[in-house]
Amino acid sequence: MDYFAGLDVSVMDTSVCIVDGTGKIVREVKVASEPDALLTVLTSSRYHFKRIGLEAGPLSQWLFSALAEADLPVICVETRHMRAVLKAQINKTDRNDARGIAQMMRVGFYRPVHVKTLRSQKLRMLKVGVIGTVKFEARIKELVESLPDLVALVEPLLVVRQVLREQIAILHRRVLAAVRDDEVCRRLMTVPGVGPIVALTYRATVDVPARFRRSKSVGAVFGLTPARDQSGERDRPGAISRCGDEMMRSTLYEAAQILLVRSSRWSWLKAWAMKIARHRGMKKAIVALARRLTVIMHRIWIDGTEFRWTREATAA
Repeated sequence: MDYFAGLDVSVMDTSVCIVDGTGKIVREVKVASEPDALLTVLTSSRYHFKRIGLEAGPLSQWLFSALAEADLPVICVETRHMRAVLKAQINKTDRNDARGIAQMMRVGFYRPVHVKTLRSQKLRMLKVGVIGTVKFEARIKELVESLPDLVALVEPLLVVRQVLREQIAILHRRVLAAVRDDEVCRRLMTVPGVGPIVALTYRATVDVPARFRRSKSVGAVFGLTPARDQSGERDRPGAISRCGDEMMRSTLYEAAQILLVRSSRWSWLKAWAMKIARHRGMKKAIVALARRLTVIMHRIWIDGTEFRWTREATAA
């Protein structure tokens, strides 16, 4: 018989509930929120698990990776979807939440979340912006040179600031090196408005492009598609949902703004966005262009191609 498990994870403890194929609870236990403690329960020869569910959270990457390495069918569930399902419970406890998650796994009523690979998480740690070269330190020293008390306080802070600037410069060079050595990032940068930061952020956020069956689905995951309010005869499209990765959404918006406002070279993509700007306004055009960029970059990644500046080249 197949079994299903639900894990309600907190910082210290995790409530585990195991149910069989009929929904009957066969075991409930609370263990430490550590991989070894969970594996002791879940690798028992008594159970053949079909699905094991846990909610996306601060510890989900760590626990998910450990359970997946043990060949357990673990699934990370989207937070808002799980909260909406568990809200039907009268009493909210860790034990009841674990029961609810186990039943969600049994009936298949869940929305999975992609857990990024370790490589993508390492690339994301390198993404740091460039600091300007304003003569800040000299100006501060000039302002406090007649105030000995402030000099004693400010000088250590300036030393710390200098060290931070040096280390940020080192990290920025590593970002450029990572992009230069990555063939996918180099192809993504052929899109106008897309630089090293945008390319690397997109590479690390999408992670596995095959998880999107259609390129048009990528924009929805980043919260760039309109939310809908539909009930009965009411059906109102709203503003963009703003769900998903906020950092990715911000960088795409900046890339679209650069393409539309600062890029001097003309392309079919800029012409398309300018047409929207004339009829709907610049802000909506930038959002639409950011959403279009997600589609184009995904196709470039999947197809192994580069951006084509004219429609004729695209058709060919």
